[in-house]
Amino acid sequence: MEIQDTTNVEPNNIENDEQVHKSTEKPQRITACLVNAAFFGALGSSYLYGYSLSVVNAPSLFIKTFYNKTWQERYGEPIRADMVTTLWSITVSIFAIGGLLGALCVTLLMKVLGRKGTLLLNNSFAMISALLLALGEKAGSFEMLIIGRFIMGVDSGISLSALPMYLGEIAPRQVRGFIGQFNSILICLGVFTGQVLGLPELLGQEARWNFLFAFQALPALLQLCVLPFLPESPRFLLMERRDEAGAEKGEFAAFRDFLGKEDVSKELEEVHAESRAQNTMRMASITELLLNPAVRWQVVTVVVTMACYQLCGLNAIWYYTNGILRDSGFAENVIPYVVLSTGAVETLAAIVSGLVIERVGRRPLLLFGFTAMAFFFGLLTVFLNFQHQYLWMPYLSFICILGVIASFCSGPGGIPFVLTGELFEQSYRPAAFMIAGVVNWLSNFAVGLVFPFMQVDEGSVECSQDPVLCGSKFSRLMVAGKGTVQVMTKISCCLNSFLPPSCGLQQPAICPKGT
Repeated sequence: MEIQDTTNVEPNNIENDEQVHKSTEKPQRITACLVNAAFFGALGSSYLYGYSLSVVNAPSLFIKTFYNKTWQERYGEPIRADMVTTLWSITVSIFAIGGLLGALCVTLLMKVLGRKGTLLLNNSFAMISALLLALGEKAGSFEMLIIGRFIMGVDSGISLSALPMYLGEIAPRQVRGFIGQFNSILICLGVFTGQVLGLPELLGQEARWNFLFAFQALPALLQLCVLPFLPESPRFLLMERRDEAGAEKGEFAAFRDFLGKEDVSKELEEVHAESRAQNTMRMASITELLLNPAVRWQVVTVVVTMACYQLCGLNAIWYYTNGILRDSGFAENVIPYVVLSTGAVETLAAIVSGLVIERVGRRPLLLFGFTAMAFFFGLLTVFLNFQHQYLWMPYLSFICILGVIASFCSGPGGIPFVLTGELFEQSYRPAAFMIAGVVNWLSNFAVGLVFPFMQVDEGSVECSQDPVLCGSKFSRLMVAGKGTVQVMTKISCCLNSFLPPSCGLQQPAICPKGT
């Protein structure tokens, strides 16, 4: 395979060309077709991922009760407490194992079915999962719940790679960051939806918790109804299918629909020029991508930013929010509604990030997000150590929690997926998304595996008996989260200093001078 060395490009020349291009380029109009493709593509993909993250929180006690009831009916004796914990841990953590499997097979699916075809096929996993999770209680089988969570993980692993690639390839360069942020926005909206539907007045009841999982089928059905009528990725049609006759017609129609204009000759020529430049190249494998020195820093950047996405300590925030609110004096029946504010702030921050990403740039949003998270984690550590000495201190802790969540969603929550599509040429992109997906899900699994041991090490039994010790324990966990954020921030800054402003690739708008 011939490898193009795209790193020996003069940054100054690229910056000058980019400035001239921007000065003569008309603002890109965002069409209804493009927005529909982004919204409905994300609705059946990243939205379901976000929903799956939060949907298990509200019915957790009811599910454990179901495990105990089923065990007693089968074996004639109550289930041991450690066995309930084991079954529940498997139910939650197997989601990440399914996600890893989905990330590993997504490249093959996209090669055979295309971007849109992969998203459509993926809906079958969501609907099978919804059936298993919703009917597990009726069938008296907790195995159905575990298998359903695993299949939903496979769905999420596929969608978190296929969707960002589809959005990055259909969006015009001028609005690629904004369209790419639909992935992050719908993840946040899915988390918020899971919180709302889990309220006691809605589906957060012992007689209704199975409907929380049945809801997963609705976004998948909506995507199945709309996405078939939207165009496939033009770049995929020509550069990977290499069906010249079919691609010409498909490309023209796709560009015309996405750009909202009849004359798309300029855009077609750009794709054809890139195709001609790579006409002697085939799709690179993961090994070829990892061994190619021309894209080494791009690979390192994607690996680090995707690891940051999971290891930045936000999972600890989500896990301990209820406990902090309880210690702060909030009534138990009020806590679910206060927790909704976290989902609302998350969604709002993701929307604002999508609106400003093209003006501010990717790198500033990433650095701001991680730096702000480290700052709020530091404040949270201080406030938690004094929360039992001052009545008003716990409320400051909750404000810091909102600050951490908003900082995460302002950049680190969505930009890693956008960067993966922008940093690589077409021949490397599928392998790059597979690597990013594997790092994402391995980091997710590592967080789920390590945190319970951190809790045990800090003394969870004593924590339940001594609220002061509980606050001290949580503050030490937050210090660990803060340290992770600070280390990741420094690594990200270091990597960005090595990368040329344009990253030496086909899309010099990724990190122009000053961003």
